[in-house]
Amino acid sequence: MTRTGAIPSGIAVIGATGSVGGAVLDVCRSFPDRFHVSALSGLGNVSRMAALANEFAPELVSMCDPEAASRLKPLVPPGTRVLSGIDSLTEVALFPGSSHVVFASSGTAAIPALMSALEAGRPVSLANKESLVIAGPWVMALVGSKDQMRPLDSEHNAVWQCLSGEMDRSIQSIVLTASGGPFRALDTQELERVTPRMALRHPVWAMGAKITVDSATLMNKGLEILEAMQLFRLPAGKVRALVHPQSFVHGMVLFSDCTMKWLLSNPDMRIPAAVALAYPERLQIGDAALEFPPLETLALSFEEPDINRFPCLSIAMEAARTGGAAPALLVGADEIAVKAFLEERLPFTAIPRLIEEVLTSYPGPSPTSAEEAIAIMEWSKRKATETLYPEKSSRRSVP
Repeated sequence: MTRTGAIPSGIAVIGATGSVGGAVLDVCRSFPDRFHVSALSGLGNVSRMAALANEFAPELVSMCDPEAASRLKPLVPPGTRVLSGIDSLTEVALFPGSSHVVFASSGTAAIPALMSALEAGRPVSLANKESLVIAGPWVMALVGSKDQMRPLDSEHNAVWQCLSGEMDRSIQSIVLTASGGPFRALDTQELERVTPRMALRHPVWAMGAKITVDSATLMNKGLEILEAMQLFRLPAGKVRALVHPQSFVHGMVLFSDCTMKWLLSNPDMRIPAAVALAYPERLQIGDAALEFPPLETLALSFEEPDINRFPCLSIAMEAARTGGAAPALLVGADEIAVKAFLEERLPFTAIPRLIEEVLTSYPGPSPTSAEEAIAIMEWSKRKATETLYPEKSSRRSVP
């Protein structure tokens, strides 16, 4: 479908070289009359960014790694300016040629850029959990209109769609679904023998290593609960998770009149990406892989998560109830624990034990700003590292 005489919307993508960024760019690729990729940002994947720059010819490209930016400069087309360093993310987010900013990166580096984009009134599509888990109160305070913040994760995007046109006070609860990960059927003894290679075989989604391991421990679902609380301004008791191995239902909303809305689709990140970019319109992506199977062939099942075998979800839910410094501590400790597991320095079943030890050892106050929350997260990473490697520990500090 073409739009006669319409000017394509400028799209800036932070985290362009990752899997979610790739899904967003695939939508832009399919609809060049609607979307112009005006700015791209990545961490350090020079070859991938060079290919994207030559395909989309954006006006601006940013690499957080300065050395990678230097290597990228001779590889981009004429007219594409290359920036470097973490601070360049804000310039990408505020680039005048962009009318929509996509945050598809992981980590906390893009939080200042996200807050700047929201403060400037830019529509934002968000797939960065850390920004809301750590700094949600301060990020959401900058959202000026109901649909300025558009969730990009499949579960939150599904709930967002279910809530379209509904009144906030009618929400009874929301449900986020989880595939259950690759170890859903393993018993406790089998979990003791899990290896990184096994954990990286997700049954449904192709994602980065960190989020794939988080999905295997169910920590990812815990982080998504914390994220949903901020996005939809709900208390911990109104957000829950169900394991749904088929991964057709992505989110559910129960309303005060005891009716429910579900959103079903094939598990493909191009679908929520298209919904977020084109809102309130819907785009027809010409791909047989996205066609929904006949309803009579669907066999949908749901089960409660087993928090005894997967205690990371329980730890995250407790952090959601506790609030304060707990969410930031959770993110930092989990990052170090997953890294140690991937390096085969920590058993799979020890991931939750390390996280819990860090959470219970924090001696400081709750954060009063996004900057303080990020500092608490950094303290948590240091504490987790010291706990893992006491021989390398340095003097501890409280943020």
